[in-house]
Amino acid sequence: MNYSQHCRRQPPLSASGLWLSLCLLAGTNAVAKPPDFAPIPAACRQMILVLTPSFSAAQGTLHKFQRRDSTAAWERVEHTIPVILGRAGLGWGRGLHAEQPADQPHKQEGDGRSPAGVFRLGTAFGFPPKAALPPLRVPYQQITATLECVDDPASQHYNTLADRAQVSADWRSSEKMIRVKVDYHLGVFVEHNTAPAEPGRGSCIFLHIWGKVVEPTSGCTAMEDKEMEKIIKWLEGASEPVLVQLPAEAYTRLQAAWRLPAVE
Repeated sequence: MNYSQHCRRQPPLSASGLWLSLCLLAGTNAVAKPPDFAPIPAACRQMILVLTPSFSAAQGTLHKFQRRDSTAAWERVEHTIPVILGRAGLGWGRGLHAEQPADQPHKQEGDGRSPAGVFRLGTAFGFPPKAALPPLRVPYQQITATLECVDDPASQHYNTLADRAQVSADWRSSEKMIRVKVDYHLGVFVEHNTAPAEPGRGSCIFLHIWGKVVEPTSGCTAMEDKEMEKIIKWLEGASEPVLVQLPAEAYTRLQAAWRLPAVE
């Protein structure tokens, strides 16, 4: 598969000291977290790690890890699998991680990039009724004719799965979930740009099945159907699972600080 920035000399500042000084100079009221702030929650026991060769690459590999607790080492689960990402590659998203360098790509609405960073994994969704699936350990929402993912930045429902039959539809743009029968047969909502959503920073990011034609997505991470099924069965809400999605350069730079597992 073809994977399409005249005074007395002062002692030098530490990286954290420099970051604090920059924040103060910028006039911020709160101290911003440095880019290498460790974002993996202590309670997280499941991690999906997606790596790509570069920010512009639309293909990558997915690795699953789990650990007993925050003091234990990450252990690999099963094998590495290929995945397809956004047609424009990766851009830093809004998640659990701190703001990253401004001279690198940052995810925006409609830019065709998948979000880079660390994100909680939310509700699973799909076409089958929950009763037809194996027992799940995460919330599940069945897709209906009225379920839409809102991508209108002006809507109060921006970047949420909203049921048109249950809420006041104030949006002018959305993705009708029921129309994407193959890709969305099963999927998981990635909590990029949530709580609260920042208008224009990207919406409707999922893990899902790739279609009959394997091609880059609009910003989601897609895989073979059997692999998506395995992920949904494996995920456990109580383990506070996260998606870590990075280009190789960022993984190398942040692996130690973020306490990420090694990949072979």
